[in-house]
Amino acid sequence: MTPLIQITALSKRFQSGGGLLSRPRAMLAVRNVSLSIAKGEVVGVVGESGCGKSTLARLVLRLIEPTTGSIAFDGTGLTTLPPAALRQLRRRMAMVFQDPYSSLDPRYTLAQVLAEPYRVQRQKLPADAVGQMLSAVGLPESLAQSHPHQLSGGQRQRVGIARALAMRPDFVVLDEPTASLDVSIQAQIIALLADLRNRMGLTYLFISHDLGLVRYFCDRIVVMYLGAVVEVLPDTESAPRHPYTAALIQSGFAPDPARRRDLTPLQGEIPSPFALPSGCAFASRCAFASARCRTETPELSQNTAHPVACHHPL
Repeated sequence: MTPLIQITALSKRFQSGGGLLSRPRAMLAVRNVSLSIAKGEVVGVVGESGCGKSTLARLVLRLIEPTTGSIAFDGTGLTTLPPAALRQLRRRMAMVFQDPYSSLDPRYTLAQVLAEPYRVQRQKLPADAVGQMLSAVGLPESLAQSHPHQLSGGQRQRVGIARALAMRPDFVVLDEPTASLDVSIQAQIIALLADLRNRMGLTYLFISHDLGLVRYFCDRIVVMYLGAVVEVLPDTESAPRHPYTAALIQSGFAPDPARRRDLTPLQGEIPSPFALPSGCAFASRCAFASARCRTETPELSQNTAHPVACHHPL
């Protein structure tokens, strides 16, 4: 079966700085990532802040251009698609952004916000479309002429979800959609996303730093560290094989303060993304690192059910 999303050897390099007194510096925000996502699947991507999760999310939709590698959507290559064809194919993909406050134009009414995808795609807005979109995400049609500042954070995120689903896409990228919301509202948004997935047959790429949420919501978990995928958990119950994943899970599942006192924090500093060390980027913080780890970069094993990039997997 052809996967809905096929990412192959994807990398993104950003140039930073440069001027009279400084030299420009290059940073690989995403490093040689390969990943496939099946239709109807929910794949979670986790990692510390700055690991490249959001950059990967934007690359997958070609909101930013990759430096190397390729992305295919339902068998069609996105990286070489001309603008007109890409615009048409984008009807089948969408994104829900992290911040519901900055992702909605404050000058627009909700009706204008929800009509925008039709305008961009040069489609005629059906007469009852706005009301249906609001109803689909649990908001009353009476809010159609309201402005974003009149809504709560949870309501704004529901509008963001409704906008993403306006063209009835097959694939939706969720870039930390609950990070800025209260815990009680987070649960409501996740329940809504699960319901929409079942009703509309959606496929999700779910970006988050909340391991508990990812384990609850996703089918598989991709773990990133400094731009690279270091492990892919085949299901949410699998034991971690990479020391970094084990540390994340240990810290993410110890809400009891008494248990947190028993945790062993990661030692060492995170290497600079502008000057990555040779070998494994996690070696300076890993209790199992050997001389080989400091000189030879581990490759993500692709021929196993549980891929891991580690010379000494657990």
